[in-house]
Amino acid sequence: PMNFTSKFLAIAAESWVRYALTAGIAWLLASVFFKKRWQHRKIIPRDPLPSDLRREIFWSSITALIYGIVGTATILIGKDGSWKLYRRIDDHGWLWFATSIVLAILIHDTWFYWTHRLMHHRWLFKWVHRIHHQSTNPSPWAAYSFSPLEAATQALIFPILMFSIPMHPIAYAVFMTWQIVNNVIGHTGYEYFPHRLMNSWLGRFLNTPTNHIQHHEKPRGNFGLYFNYWDRLMKTNHPDYEQRLSLIHISEPTRQA
Repeated sequence: PMNFTSKFLAIAAESWVRYALTAGIAWLLASVFFKKRWQHRKIIPRDPLPSDLRREIFWSSITALIYGIVGTATILIGKDGSWKLYRRIDDHGWLWFATSIVLAILIHDTWFYWTHRLMHHRWLFKWVHRIHHQSTNPSPWAAYSFSPLEAATQALIFPILMFSIPMHPIAYAVFMTWQIVNNVIGHTGYEYFPHRLMNSWLGRFLNTPTNHIQHHEKPRGNFGLYFNYWDRLMKTNHPDYEQRLSLIHISEPTRQA
């Protein structure tokens, strides 16, 4: 029991610190230091209410605890050697080290799209996903603002990866940094991608903050996380997504120069 408790506290604390640092830095940059400079990139002009921030931080704290429970259970189950974690990079080489990060990102993106879309079913939305959508104009603090059921669903990516593909702890740390940074960026409420990038083939492949903020406004489309290919393949992008994105770019004053 003591072993479980110490591991749980360590993982929960790590999840909370990772969230708090990333969301806190994003909030300071977007809402304090560069608020006026970035105003033309604001997707929804008004700011979230203080009550919204408090609610998002509260539910994100609960999510950190859920992540701690799932992470600890995964570690204890995998102690018998059934998981794929390895300690020496030479065991699989640097090429696999990089490949495992890319695979983890693609697996997570697929897991998120389909579980997220399922959560929008009328039988599940109220019980699983409604809390996240209380943030109709989200802030960076909304990144982990989930109900316990949604938090548990998203935490399952940890055992999915640990028991399916060999990963070095540093590779896993890179993936975890990628996921929280992208999650926070998607909730800041500002469009960061430049016009030129979004008009390229890569821009059609990537997801954008505009895509996810629009999902919070109108929760019947735009289910993707990192990339937009599932939404494009399944035709679940909002019909006016690209028009909304172009309006953000047109409003950029430096583009008129």
